[in-house]
Amino acid sequence: MIAGFATAQGTARFRDRFLALAHAGHFRQPQRVPEVRDLWLSSIGLGTYLGETTAEADAAYAESIAAAVNGGVNVLDTAINYRNQRSERNIGAAIKQLVEGGSVERDELLVCTKAGFLAFDGETPGDPQGYFISEYINKGVMRPGEIAGGSHCMAATYLENQIERSRKNLGLETIDVFYLHNPETQLSSGVSLAEFRVRLRAAFEALENSVRAGKIRFYGCATWNAFRVPPGQRDYMSLEETLAAAREIGGEQHHCRFIQLPFNLAMAEAFTEQNQSWQGEKLSLLEAAARAGLAVVGSASLYQARLMKDLPSFVAEKLGTGTHAESAIQFARSAPGLAVALIGMGRKTHVAENLAVAKKPVTPAGKWLELFQKA
Repeated sequence: MIAGFATAQGTARFRDRFLALAHAGHFRQPQRVPEVRDLWLSSIGLGTYLGETTAEADAAYAESIAAAVNGGVNVLDTAINYRNQRSERNIGAAIKQLVEGGSVERDELLVCTKAGFLAFDGETPGDPQGYFISEYINKGVMRPGEIAGGSHCMAATYLENQIERSRKNLGLETIDVFYLHNPETQLSSGVSLAEFRVRLRAAFEALENSVRAGKIRFYGCATWNAFRVPPGQRDYMSLEETLAAAREIGGEQHHCRFIQLPFNLAMAEAFTEQNQSWQGEKLSLLEAAARAGLAVVGSASLYQARLMKDLPSFVAEKLGTGTHAESAIQFARSAPGLAVALIGMGRKTHVAENLAVAKKPVTPAGKWLELFQKA
């Protein structure tokens, strides 16, 4: 496996190879995030959620990943369940080729993955339930009572198992960011809030242990609803309580430093909704994360292609963009407080289109805010 992890020196070296992109604001540092503040991260990250589980899709992804890194993207995002572990393996194959070919060094890339949803291995088995029983239950990786909604687990032993599988899939000794994948699934599946807090604390303890073992560098929560919905909704998560659990385990030097949630023109709640409390003050998720020392990564920047058409004309006017896709990407990457905007890139042509936006200067905050005044 390839040793190392993203470093300040490595990511700065990567940035310096793409000076035109750097001058356009494509690289930024999460300056309020301990231990992460010195990393230079691309404003656009490559996502790997969509796609068929075929050899053709694998080849296209590997090609896209290489093109993205060679074009100025140093944030790669995946999950063990994406395409039945194939997306992780595609990233691993691409990184191996890039490193061995001298195109990039390991310390220049921030590689992120997730676990929580039960994952198949390469193909969907004919008997899914039988597969999980034989592969996980019978081997003592998890107990039946630890599975929520028939599909989600964040027990310590399961996370440890998934980290090992992900390290092997990615071919990396150390994963830069390891997320609990949609932990709110536990809440929406009937797990009580009290039990959820116990499970979250145990999960964080396992992840802090993995940091100490050098298997991961940082961890956090990659969510869908948790940080967007109003307090009181079943799958709502308090950022303040989440960080309190991390501090209980790791003290002030804990390694829970990233969160991920959808952020796009149709799902801007992280900016628009004051649904979080921080030290008694009502704040938006982005404001609370800044106070808490967390890097926020936005997913679904194109809302799975829904934002590639029918946007109001004033959006492009304010953002200085052409196509609807460009507008959606520019909106996300220019959001004040957002570290990285993830975009699925399963084909090399997608990479070129997305990087064309990265060459544009980031929209100034004042101009970006006018989008909400217009609405």
